Amino acid sequence: MSRTLHLAEELISRPSVTPDDAQCLEILARRLEPLGFVCERMDSGPEGLRVHNLWAKRPVAQEKYGLYAINKVATLVFAGHTDVVPTGPLEQWSSPPFVPTHRDGKLFGRGAADMKTSIAAFVVALEEYLAASPDTPLTLGLLLTSDEEGPAVDGTVAVCRQLQARGERIDWCIVGEPTSIERTGDMVKNGRRGTMSGKLTVKGIQGHIAYPQLARNPIHEALPALAELAATQWDAGNAFFPPTTWQVSNIHGGTGASNVIPGTVVVDFNFRFSTESTAEGLQQRVQAVLDRHGLDYELRWTVGGLPFLTPPGTLLQAVSAAIKDETGLDTELSTTGGTSDGRFIAPLGAQVVECGPPNAMIHKIDEHLRLQDIEPLKNIYRRTLENLARAAA
Repeated sequence: MSRTLHLAEELISRPSVTPDDAQCLEILARRLEPLGFVCERMDSGPEGLRVHNLWAKRPVAQEKYGLYAINKVATLVFAGHTDVVPTGPLEQWSSPPFVPTHRDGKLFGRGAADMKTSIAAFVVALEEYLAASPDTPLTLGLLLTSDEEGPAVDGTVAVCRQLQARGERIDWCIVGEPTSIERTGDMVKNGRRGTMSGKLTVKGIQGHIAYPQLARNPIHEALPALAELAATQWDAGNAFFPPTTWQVSNIHGGTGASNVIPGTVVVDFNFRFSTESTAEGLQQRVQAVLDRHGLDYELRWTVGGLPFLTPPGTLLQAVSAAIKDETGLDTELSTTGGTSDGRFIAPLGAQVVECGPPNAMIHKIDEHLRLQDIEPLKNIYRRTLENLARAAA
């Protein structure tokens, strides 16, 4: 059994349903400390819902590079999460979700694809790289959290705030999210769309459904505005991003009785937006539509993350070359899909690339990953380390 697979199975066996870490970070710190990493816990959040965060950093040797030069050494960080989504009905799993199991050349278990195998590959790649290059010209780091699958308010974003307050720099970051489609390395994410949600409450006047003249139906009043919003082209996207989209996720209205006109209707919606739009601009355009339709409304906004983009440069070249050398694939760049913790790291000034295994089975019953995808992933990470070290030398 490869060391990557063995560590992945050790992590999968921990039932770390968000925000519980189930001691995954302790396992990882024990592997990192002998490599020269200083492991610092940055746990955050209220008692009972405590989020577990690890910032592990291995600086270059001061005696080799000098105090002045050491401040200019490039920092590469691997980022990921140990938490997993709930299992769903246990009786629907072919094997227990927290008992790593092999069948048909696949590794089964919650977190196999998202993203405990990536974390295992990070660690083993670092072990192999540092064994060959103990005097690396790179400062190395790992940023790991147990709050990516949950609200994501006390995880990576909290660590990034502390790093920023301390003036710590991240130049390059590789996030181990499952980005591939058919084979490990066939797609990486060099950016993500922004996400912004709105909760719209349209007010009417409740009344008997047989006397509509004595009431005002907020559902009827809201529908034309919602139709206009659904038909709006927000932007055309650009070379890196698809067009911005607006989607309704929930509508709640009515008392449950069939003879009552409701007094309010609540509509939840979400934008996934490109760099061609801003959160402020989209908010203004939505409110202009609602005002034009004369609605009596309240609207609350939540910006979950701004769009970010890493254009072709040192990090993308290093990752793409590593994938080509390991797999023979010319990787495809993409900004599609959901959000990731990369949205919190990019504002620190880092180039961010997400690179991980195939994502077809993430969050599903019987989550699994092909065994043949595991070692190439570790080797891609190790080759990327080597490529960046040459670029930084």
